[in-house]
Amino acid sequence: MGSKPLPSDVHVNKPLTNVAMRYLQDENEFIAGKVFPEVPVMKQSDVYYKFDKADWFRTETGPRPLAAETAGATFGVSTDNYYCKVEGIHSDIDDRLRANADSVFKLDKIHTELVTRKNLLRREIQFGAAYFTTGIWTGSSTGGDITPTTLFDVSGSTPLAVIGAQMDAMQENTGFRPNKLTFGQDVWTVLKNHAEIIGRLADSTDKMASQRFVAALLGLDEILVSGATNNTAVEGAADVMSFMYKKDMLLTYSPKTASIELPSAGYTFNWTNYLGANASGHRISKFRMEPIRSDRIEGEMAYDQKLTGADLGVFFDGVIS
Repeated sequence: MGSKPLPSDVHVNKPLTNVAMRYLQDENEFIAGKVFPEVPVMKQSDVYYKFDKADWFRTETGPRPLAAETAGATFGVSTDNYYCKVEGIHSDIDDRLRANADSVFKLDKIHTELVTRKNLLRREIQFGAAYFTTGIWTGSSTGGDITPTTLFDVSGSTPLAVIGAQMDAMQENTGFRPNKLTFGQDVWTVLKNHAEIIGRLADSTDKMASQRFVAALLGLDEILVSGATNNTAVEGAADVMSFMYKKDMLLTYSPKTASIELPSAGYTFNWTNYLGANASGHRISKFRMEPIRSDRIEGEMAYDQKLTGADLGVFFDGVIS
């Protein structure tokens, strides 16, 4: 019979979780955790409230007759729920590799970064499939997806006007002006070199079109550019590398400070009360796998990305050829 693991052999490893946290912050090519505000939650699942938009954009205010009450106002509330599904992956460090490593910490760090990156990649793929796609968002001038008449990489195109028109439409229909624009590296390469944007640099101290500069031109708080790339080939086959967000754009509104009482295109609920999890619902465990003479580094993430306001998003289905 093998010996039972000691309490010290199975635990959430705080130093390695901190390594993962630094890696999360450094990996700017991943945007899935930035499009929606993050809401830390104590329970894996729970209910949150949704307010009826229509009630907030009409007024019953009127004259108050003598010795009479003012007009009354009310608003409707419905509920929805989130569920932070736990997903994860592990990587084993064989004792023979450990014995030959120059530094034990570096070996743990490398495996921590490996499982962290794979978890981030999983979250990015899930976000793209669920929200960076057609048929989801209704905040445009047409109530559906938008494709520019003249694509942005074609001469005579006007991306600032096209995007601006949809910003106006969302504000008119919801009362909230979009403040975030998300797209992939291929769209950014076109936009930062577009004549309409380059022509504005003459009035700026910027020497090149930065994300900050283009965001300011559009009146946005932030432009998010995803450089995440994914290998879709099975193990052993030739690599098939591709950017995950190609040709499309997503325009959204979300509050600067996460609050489930405020309207937002979406929220990311992170289960921070999952034993040892950090602010992103991510935790790293290290424990002994004696039957295979290895130490296991396991990374888990517990979160739920929820679309909470379809009319607070506009999806541009193909802005470049």
